[in-house]
Amino acid sequence: MNALFFDRALLPQGWASDVAVDIADGVIRNIAPGAARERREPIAGIALPGLANIHSHAFQRAMAGLAEIRGPENDSFWTWRHVMYRFLERLTPDDVEAIAAFAYMQMLEAGFTAVVEFHYLHHDPAGRPYSDLAEMSGRIASAAAESGIGLTLLPSLYAHSTFGGAPPLPEQRRFLNDRERFLKLVEGAGKAAATVPDAALGIAPHSLRAVTPDMLREVIAAAPPGPIHIHAAEQLKEVEDCIAWSGRRPVEWLLDEMSLDRHWCVVHATHMTEAETRALAASGAVAGLCPLTEANLGDGIFDAVRFLAAGGEFGIGTDSNIEITASGELKQLEYAQRLKWRARNVLAPKEGASTGCRLYEMALRGGALASGRRIGGLTVGNRADIVVLEKTHPDLASNGSDHWLDAYLFVAGSTAVKTIIVGGRPVVEQGRHRARDRIRSRYAAALKRIAEA
Repeated sequence: MNALFFDRALLPQGWASDVAVDIADGVIRNIAPGAARERREPIAGIALPGLANIHSHAFQRAMAGLAEIRGPENDSFWTWRHVMYRFLERLTPDDVEAIAAFAYMQMLEAGFTAVVEFHYLHHDPAGRPYSDLAEMSGRIASAAAESGIGLTLLPSLYAHSTFGGAPPLPEQRRFLNDRERFLKLVEGAGKAAATVPDAALGIAPHSLRAVTPDMLREVIAAAPPGPIHIHAAEQLKEVEDCIAWSGRRPVEWLLDEMSLDRHWCVVHATHMTEAETRALAASGAVAGLCPLTEANLGDGIFDAVRFLAAGGEFGIGTDSNIEITASGELKQLEYAQRLKWRARNVLAPKEGASTGCRLYEMALRGGALASGRRIGGLTVGNRADIVVLEKTHPDLASNGSDHWLDAYLFVAGSTAVKTIIVGGRPVVEQGRHRARDRIRSRYAAALKRIAEA
């Protein structure tokens, strides 16, 4: 049993002082505000529940910065994909593990305590399965275990290049599986995930572009229970192509055909009508928002105002991992709304309310739903995942309560992160991951090998 003591902590009922937290097997067994400090380990700072990163493609961390050269006249997500295809041709399983460990280390140092890995890089550069079909899933699990981050592993089903079951592109060969092989892959990924404490398993049909309706239904029916994530409506061209194929928009099609509920996460959902926005919110499905990547790719701006007004749930992810920062994703979400509506504090619920507090608490709730794990709050029965901010940080020193979250998200960012505890175990102390040097060294060696390949 770990017995910890925090001067201030954000609990479900609000801010509390002198908080005692008892932890066993990585889970909070007891929590008591107004407690005595004696015989407990004091953790200095401001304790927050750990935040989940609900959408990551870890291998893309190593190509960050490689697509910032102007392409054709209509440079877009679709031209960015060609850079990604060329890059991934060089990646070995060792590279993927080193890159993922580095990305996960950075997530921890930047205020995330869990990751949902939307994992679609399965096979060798020729498109042949490895002798262990789930080799790459195993590498993701190993990276998570080494870094100490909480994991939800989502093997991704990818079979076609666009709507209507079109043949895949040669560049997509490392992603591809049919229904039967994918279900075997999921079984192997489950075994890999089981090596990580408290990991969860789900599935990720890549998109309506990449799977047919029949395949989508069959795989969902046959896969083990767990979260279901899918990309949808990220780009206007995707919406137009979906209408040409089905007569419906992507989110509209999913709402009509798939009975979306709280087990689903619709990633991006950038381009929706008002009717789709209200219906997605009412379904209980989580909107998986990745504001920094969506800005980087020129995707567009999610209609957060109408979605939240309709009672929608959202979580945040780092997607392409061009910049890994929990606070930065939430800040970008709010700032995009300010630009869209030409107003300030757009996502605060009412006059006098803290924007940072609302963003953080909603991302906690949506992150827990999308992860399929007992996380997202300092409460009995949840995983003991805790972010501790440096109370003496200059930007936090003169603030208090909700203002700490405003200062953290909009001013100090990751520089305020002092300690990260995952499953009751410190993995970041004084802002530094316990294995930073080793993980960085392996990552640098992998990038050097990739550049020379």
